[in-house]
Amino acid sequence: MKLSPQWLREFVDFSVNYHQLADDLTLAGIAVESVSGEGESTVFEMEITTNRPDAMNHYGVAREVSALYDRPLKLIEPKLPPARGKQDFNIEIADKGGCARYTARILRGVTIQPSPEPIAKRLLSVDQRPINNAADASNYTLWEMGHPTHAFDLDLLEGGRILVRRGFTGETLKTLDGVERKLTPEDLVIADSHKPVALAGVMGGFDTMITEKTKNILIESAWFDPVAVRKTSRRHGLHTDASHRFERGADYGATPLACARVAQRILESAGGELQGEQLDAVARPLDQAPVILRLFEIRRILGVALGMNEILRILRHLGFDLMPEPGEEPEFAVQIPSWRLDVEREIDLIEEIARLHGYDKFANTLPAHAGAVVDAPDAKKDEKLRASLLSLGYNEAISSTFISHEDAEQFSSVPVIELANPLSEEASVMRSSMVPGMLHMLAYNLNRGSDDVRLFESGNVFERVGATADEHKRICLGATGSAVAPVVNQAGRPFSFFDAKGDVESLLYPFQHRALYYDAHVAEYYHPGRAARAVMDGATVAQFGQIHPEIASAHKLRQEVFVAELFLDRLYKHSLRQVRYQALPRYPAVQRDFSFVFDGSVGFERISHAVGGLGLRDMRSFVPVEIFRGGAIPAGKYSLLLRVAFQSGERTLREDEVAQWSAQIIQALEGLGGKLRA
Repeated sequence: MKLSPQWLREFVDFSVNYHQLADDLTLAGIAVESVSGEGESTVFEMEITTNRPDAMNHYGVAREVSALYDRPLKLIEPKLPPARGKQDFNIEIADKGGCARYTARILRGVTIQPSPEPIAKRLLSVDQRPINNAADASNYTLWEMGHPTHAFDLDLLEGGRILVRRGFTGETLKTLDGVERKLTPEDLVIADSHKPVALAGVMGGFDTMITEKTKNILIESAWFDPVAVRKTSRRHGLHTDASHRFERGADYGATPLACARVAQRILESAGGELQGEQLDAVARPLDQAPVILRLFEIRRILGVALGMNEILRILRHLGFDLMPEPGEEPEFAVQIPSWRLDVEREIDLIEEIARLHGYDKFANTLPAHAGAVVDAPDAKKDEKLRASLLSLGYNEAISSTFISHEDAEQFSSVPVIELANPLSEEASVMRSSMVPGMLHMLAYNLNRGSDDVRLFESGNVFERVGATADEHKRICLGATGSAVAPVVNQAGRPFSFFDAKGDVESLLYPFQHRALYYDAHVAEYYHPGRAARAVMDGATVAQFGQIHPEIASAHKLRQEVFVAELFLDRLYKHSLRQVRYQALPRYPAVQRDFSFVFDGSVGFERISHAVGGLGLRDMRSFVPVEIFRGGAIPAGKYSLLLRVAFQSGERTLREDEVAQWSAQIIQALEGLGGKLRA
């Protein structure tokens, strides 16, 4: 959002230049992302956190400036002419949960025209388009003091009353954007005696908007429940300046002030007169209980003894009222102002003191700690995997823990945990798989010209189990592009399934196990024939391979992408290998090569299992060297060159021993249907 530092000067007189002001506000937690323009045209681009709706306006930021520089804050005091006549309008709040307070003013005999130049210029400085003097008065007040208001054409409201209620099934409302919206009983609406005239806290109605023909106006200023506004806003796909603030918590005490401020500005630019007294319907009070603030707790948390005057100065500038409490230790009962919904506990008050005193003024010291540092149970295993991944050329990345329903259904089959208040439909459930996030990150890099990408992410996935949630630890790898750096004048070799398998093998090797094998039982989002599952001692610890082309296309991935998933909750049941020294053998090794023709259905897993089952005492290694298809090899078969190494640590092996073991190996492989080649 944009704010004008020149506008701030209306409320607090400060002497620092605008760039220094931006730095000081940022250090105090009211972040200024950038500064543009010069002099009176200077504009701040602000990044206000969602818990500080009180600072999403010029007066709220001016309050912070007042505390920063110990300067008085000018009050907003609307000046209204005496009201004429009696009030002949009623306000009724039927939904007390959705609307706690509704304030209104009536103006008669106004002239709708363009706003005065100073008002229009101010609005343009914060990227707001001037409309007319009535609408601009409401918008100006929003950016001035942060409370949303709305103006209705009074003559288009039927029955002489406003009713705050829920929508009825089958009702429709045409909003200011010209869209006719179907209402539900979950929608909080403003209605007259016959029809809805606005979506409460979101947008006004088209049929009661201010036009050049308008002569009489009703100004609305209310407090709506954040959850009710959020649900209505999401249901209708509407996000407005008003809903943005109501969803985060508006100021309950500001409704009369905002209403009077809008009335003042309309009367100044549109003429007319104020009819009757203010209408202020209160459905329920919203009083915040006082918070006890203890001076010894401030010292304990901040590590320094701030002066009493400094503490009182900061809190009073921010609008907090302090009353001394009796007791042995000095303490105060602090009344929280209605605009600070984020302050609920003593620690919140201490944070306010710290940030306005200045974090940079605290000495750099380490906190006292009497105990010892204790590693998390899996810290060494986490460190080992992370170090291995970095050495393999992967970069660590972080994606959102929220995914869409569509991704959850496509990449997992477990019951998902739905968010009660999701940010969007694309982030409406807790992730049940880390693959969607990895694909989005790979696509993000590819779309920005990075063709060779290696990423990994560690984190949790979530599964609903009855009324509770289970978390499972995972690591996800993503790779695409070249497998190795290209040689000069030669193209790099593309990353393949075998590269992915090699990386997974490197990650699994440090863990002790009795048996490890690979098969093709993988999830459907992998490419058939280019994916595998790793099973360690009977439990699936990983699956990896190329993403199915249809899924890759749906994610707009323009090249082959490989993903690996490690199920750490299963893998971490295995201990890390203990590094042991073993002396180099004194006696020579003997190697033998065997060339066999096998049926295409016979995989190396079966071959390795058959030879390993012989229990040959001095066999040190058994590896495939070369595979060949075609030529003289019949279709459906392949030729495999195998190499065996024998070695004893006690003596030199005899030829007859090696011949006997070789014969056993040949017999075992012929038992699989293999034929020894000459």
